[in-house]
Amino acid sequence: MDFELSKEQKDIVKAAKEFAEGEFPDRAEEFDRDESFDEAIYKKAADLGFVGTFIKEEYEGPGMGMLEYCLIFEEFAVVDPGIAVAILISSYGAEIIQAFGSEEQKKKYLPPLVKGEAVMGAAFTEPDAGSDLAGATLTTAVREGDEYIINGSKMFITNGDRADYLICFVQTDPDNPNRHARHSMIMVETDREGFEANHLTGKLGIRASDTAELSFNNVRVPASNLVGELGNGFMEAMHLFNLDRIIVAAQAVGTARAALEESIKHVKKRTSFNAPLSSFQSIQFKIADMFSWIQAGRNLVYEAAWRVDLGAIDHKLIAAAKSFCGQMAVKCTDMALQMHGGYGYLAEYKVQRLFRDAKITEIYEGTTEIEKIIMAKNLLG
Repeated sequence: MDFELSKEQKDIVKAAKEFAEGEFPDRAEEFDRDESFDEAIYKKAADLGFVGTFIKEEYEGPGMGMLEYCLIFEEFAVVDPGIAVAILISSYGAEIIQAFGSEEQKKKYLPPLVKGEAVMGAAFTEPDAGSDLAGATLTTAVREGDEYIINGSKMFITNGDRADYLICFVQTDPDNPNRHARHSMIMVETDREGFEANHLTGKLGIRASDTAELSFNNVRVPASNLVGELGNGFMEAMHLFNLDRIIVAAQAVGTARAALEESIKHVKKRTSFNAPLSSFQSIQFKIADMFSWIQAGRNLVYEAAWRVDLGAIDHKLIAAAKSFCGQMAVKCTDMALQMHGGYGYLAEYKVQRLFRDAKITEIYEGTTEIEKIIMAKNLLG
């Protein structure tokens, strides 16, 4: 395997780094404090080709691979994880449209995302249904003539209050003895009567990214909004999760890398007992451990992404990348805050924000515990 990035990939990394460093730092504290985001940054990112990078050229996208997506995500997350999510996950769920949608749906929903003219989200989690997606999801879609009538609620939905359309995981055959055949994916435009989104505030981290609670009260959508096959929703959801778990792992790598960079800067200029902190072996060990963990995590991400680009989705490898990188980001940001001491507890220091931003990488798109179950089941047969 060649570990050297191609010239095109190096150019992508350089462009992503320059954009993030030019646009994020002056607004990151504001977005974190106010739990807000400026859509102008998203539109500028879209104009430069950073949005919907996986969308194929025939739908006006760049047609990049999963590895390129991860390269961009890491560079964005190094500067600010919250803004990175707000920009790059603005096309969340489009992977399902591209893989399973009709040609008409692809032409309708994908190009506006790439152009920055629309934002998309995917609605899975419910107040009582998180990890048990197939068994506990209760939102229903009942067929009536040429329409589906949707009732229920969703919780912790990324872009829920921001999206122009959401692809929703709903019950269409609740009595099916196969729990994995009870659900389907249906697109819901957010301007439809009966749909309501409540922006959630008070999040621990990634506050620039919109998270919402959704309510569906007799929301009617055309039957043509069904994405893929009836009853195939669980398999379509797993397709999305396998891809996005790699992205979350890349987000974790970027967050951890930022923690390392902030730590190096701090310990080289801060003194204790008349010597720079960087001269103490205990500090050196922490820096060395962080570097090793980040490198190991990045290699997991790159291999998982590389295999996807070759057409081979390795469930246990993806789960390993997500699990390891999430835990690694939490450990690295904790170490960084410890090395900063009291300064790390102040809002003006970036490490306290990284410390808060890191935790979500152990939770969404499949908790660390779920990833370990996936690995164990694959290994044990």
